[in-house]
Amino acid sequence: MRFILSLLLLCSLFSNSQNNYPQDYFGNPLDVTLVLAGTFAELRSNHFHSGLDIKTKQRIGLKVLASASGFVSRIKISNFGYGKALYITHPNGYTTVYAHLSKLSPEIEAYIKAKQYEEESYEIELFPTPEELLVTKGELVAYSGNTGSSGGPHLHFEIRNKEEHPINPMLFGLDVLDTKAPVIQALYAYPLDENSFINKKNTKQKIRLVPLKNGDFVTEKIEAIGNIGFGIKTIDRQDLAGNSNGVYNIQTIENGNRNFEIDFRKFSFDETRHINTLIDYEHYKTKKERVQLLFRKDNPLSLLKSVSNDGVLTIKDSTNSVYKIRVSDFKSNSSWITVNIKGTQSTAAEPVPAKITPYFIKANETTNLKEGKVSVDFYRDTFYSDLYLDFEVKNDTLFLDEDVTPTQKNFNITFDVSHYNDADKNKLYIARLIGYKNYPVYSTTRRDGDFLSTSTKTLGKYALATDTIPPTIKASNFKDNQWLSNFRYLKVKITDVGSGISNFRGTINGKWILMEYEYKNNTLTYDFNDNDLTDTNNKLKVIVTDNVGNNTTFEALFHRK
Repeated sequence: MRFILSLLLLCSLFSNSQNNYPQDYFGNPLDVTLVLAGTFAELRSNHFHSGLDIKTKQRIGLKVLASASGFVSRIKISNFGYGKALYITHPNGYTTVYAHLSKLSPEIEAYIKAKQYEEESYEIELFPTPEELLVTKGELVAYSGNTGSSGGPHLHFEIRNKEEHPINPMLFGLDVLDTKAPVIQALYAYPLDENSFINKKNTKQKIRLVPLKNGDFVTEKIEAIGNIGFGIKTIDRQDLAGNSNGVYNIQTIENGNRNFEIDFRKFSFDETRHINTLIDYEHYKTKKERVQLLFRKDNPLSLLKSVSNDGVLTIKDSTNSVYKIRVSDFKSNSSWITVNIKGTQSTAAEPVPAKITPYFIKANETTNLKEGKVSVDFYRDTFYSDLYLDFEVKNDTLFLDEDVTPTQKNFNITFDVSHYNDADKNKLYIARLIGYKNYPVYSTTRRDGDFLSTSTKTLGKYALATDTIPPTIKASNFKDNQWLSNFRYLKVKITDVGSGISNFRGTINGKWILMEYEYKNNTLTYDFNDNDLTDTNNKLKVIVTDNVGNNTTFEALFHRK
């Protein structure tokens, strides 16, 4: 029976997932065996991963090759996010993306540095014309790195279509050795209303998994009544790496009928924030585990396919149901869970009372909450559904519920600071208070007269914080008045203990220099090859400013021949 069901599902999956993408057009962007640190669309904080993270042997500086011929259509250099990123548009309409680079090829590096010096800015975004920077398949275009919000050396590689929607690069023939089935780590069952129960309880239940000899699972038999759903914690691993990566497809079957499917083939950046409706968001925020919900809950994601009754199971009294979950990776390695459900009317537990507060937010309306000198504006469709919120202000601290409810839009928090004197007012910022110690973290703060405001997507505690301490700047690899004739790089460390670094500016002998900022080690780096210094005696000046305007100036003399 299991073989027949597997065959039917495989045929169904194949018929719904015909691969019409070119198979020999794109090549490996690295001259090494493809080993993945991250897979396409795997679950990340507030977004789906939009490409493949390719391992670079824990090294920086591997040659990055154009995956296909085309032209460089975009270059973006930023301190965070993708760091140094290169975009190549190809004649077939697709665009490949190469991110977290350490540097670009000599021709492209010269092109971008000329623009950086022209604009006197390290962070820059350019859109070359189709004639400016042509590349051929296999040509060196960059070197791998660890720039931006990267957790270690690797190459982030994407393929996007004409609409700029990312698509799984493995659909284009990029091959990764994978003979391992996905790993199923946990299963949860959810009563979906006050009249639904699982094992006589009206709360989420962790279901015990019993392993079978073939690697699949069955569960203990559960009793249920009413509308219920399931959630699964699962990962995938490939043969050559131990990373906990994302899976490719999840299907559910109720009594032989397809019930729900999540298909991680492609998505749009416009919907990536909705990942927080695919996972049990409260579970993630409190347990740091991502449980994927196998039913639709205020979920507009295009990743959901072949949905029947939104994945919800309606269990009636005196019935028996068989519910199956199939988790697959790109190579169709699969793991199964079989759940036997007995419909039993339950009277042993009382429904969990719904949360009710004085502050009811209608998702399709704009709402203003105000107390004392603090106000909060929720705009239409900030939330996915109507809800009650806790709202309280004590002195300069806002208690805005807990961060266990996902949002899809920013809302606005405003503090009236008219009661502060001007000197103190200029050093204030809005901070989000993190952890049980309420550590203040800067939230981008706008100033308009006596009002400070911030735009955020996160509930929780917010407060006014004061920063009177300027940033610190220290020489890293040299000393004042030192000869640096044989140095390639000049480095300084910059830190700020309050609101955080806003901007910096470096000059030598009064002329702006390009200093690359690596926030992970607080370092500004200048490459002497960028300029032909003709003076023997040179004066370095670095000015660093934090987010409330405190600034520090660092000066040093150095000598070169």
